[in-house]
Order: sequence, then C-alpha cells, then structure tokens
Amino acid sequence: MLTAAMEGPPGEVHVDVDLVEVLLAQQHPNLSSLPVRAAESGADNFMFRLGESFAVRMPRSAAAARLLVNEQRWLITLSDRLPLQIPVPIRVGQPAFGFPWRWSVVPWLVGATAEVCPVAASEAPRLAAFLRALHVAAPADAPRNFERLSPLATRAAAIGERMRHLERVTDIMNDRIRRAWSAALDAPNGTPATWIHGDLHARNVLTLEGTITGVIDWGDMTCGDPAIDLACLWLLLPDEAARKKARQAYGEASDALWARARGWAVLFGITLLDTGLAGNARNATMGEQVLRRI
Repeated sequence: MLTAAMEGPPGEVHVDVDLVEVLLAQQHPNLSSLPVRAAESGADNFMFRLGESFAVRMPRSAAAARLLVNEQRWLITLSDRLPLQIPVPIRVGQPAFGFPWRWSVVPWLVGATAEVCPVAASEAPRLAAFLRALHVAAPADAPRNFERLSPLATRAAAIGERMRHLERVTDIMNDRIRRAWSAALDAPNGTPATWIHGDLHARNVLTLEGTITGVIDWGDMTCGDPAIDLACLWLLLPDEAARKKARQAYGEASDALWARARGWAVLFGITLLDTGLAGNARNATMGEQVLRRI
C-alpha cells in the first residue's frame, strides 16, 4: 500500500514498496538488502528512501518517464562543474514486473525543501555561483524542452488573463508587478542559450538551516534562456539586498537579461497563485510570496 508520505498526483501505474523491492532484487541485488520506505514524492516521481544513503525515483507517468531519461543521460556531465550537489543517478532500472519505464537509484541528498526551510539571505553568493557554473553552452544534442524554449511574448495573453482574474479575487496585483511584466515583454533577447535547470522553485532546492545543500528535479533541463533560472532570485531569496548580492556575484549580464528574469518570476508567481487558488494552498502561498517580493 502507498503510505501518506506518497500522496500526490495519481500515477498512471500502481507503485508501492513491494514493487520497488522486487525490482531491486532482480536488477540490483547488491542493494536489495537495504530497507525501502516511502518518502515525500513530487509531481513527476514517486520517491522511496533506500537505506540511509540512497533514494529510488519511479516516474508517475509516461511524460515524467521521458524527463527522468534526461536526468539519466545528462546529470553526470554537469555534476563535476556544479558547486552544489545534484542527484546524479548511480543505478538505472529497467521496465519489469508491470512497471513500464526506466527508473533511477540516486544519492539521498540531505536537507528539506526551501518551501519548508527557506534559503538564507547569506546564501545569495552561493546561489549565484551555482547559476554561473550551470549557465554554459550546451551540446547540440542537449534535450529540448519546448515549454521552456517559448519566449515570454507567447505567454502574454494567458498571463494577462490570469492577472485580470487575480485583480478580481486578491489584493496582490499592483503597478510594480504590471511594469515588471511589461518590461520583460519589451526586453530583447540577445543572450546566448545555455544549459538551464528550468524549474528552480522552492520545492526543487534543498536547505539545511537555510544553507543550500542540493538542487533536485532536473527533468526540465534544457538549452535555453538563462533568465528562466535567474527568476529564482525572486523565488528563493528573501529580500532585495540578497538579490542585489546575487546579481553582483553572478557577474556581467545585460539589463535586458535581468528584466526577462524578473518577468519569468512574474510568470511563475502569477501561475502558482492563480492555479493555487483553485485548490492547491501550497502553490498559492508560494505564488503570493514571489509576487510580494517583486
């Protein structure tokens, strides 16, 4: 049976501890003696703790399985250059026993998500160093995530509609947010595409007493506009002074890049809040926090 820790979006297949134990015994027997227990899961993967040092990631859906393959293929190529820990797969599992997709065994990274244990302001330079190390040219065969490759202008109509809805049901919308969005839409994009994580919100960053310990959930990784990742300055850092330090530590970048980054932060905040008000309190809280920072 699934435990309460595994609550989340329903999976397309049934996954439980027994299945994980059988798969490990068949495919990775030297790990099968370690105890397996359900852990808090994300939107795309069921998570299981394997002993004290490892975790098993099992996709919830065919779409999530495609994202997991990106992690299996590419995280090892990024890990050496990044100054923060990432969940590089140490074993790859194959479809079996009715489970139709590949799955991963990864290191268990210490810490709680930044949603629960926020990033400290003093971490701004470390966050910037991680982003700078990540934002380098990607190879020609890097994964293509078309959700992240579309420019902000293609989202203008949908975000405008969400803004109008939030104006009716909340007091969060103000001229500063509208100006930030407008400036992002007007900002040119002359920045070369780089590797990006693509989803650097508070549930994908781990901390221990405010210190960043790792960055997880790399399924959206692609070659794209680094502004998408730089939006995390508003998603993660608590105040303007910390964001200024991060911007300085990140180094030379155009005003247009930062305008687009703030625009992506608006997009993430608006989307989280608007969808959250439809029944996801966690998303609503995150979205409101982002918008108030802007």
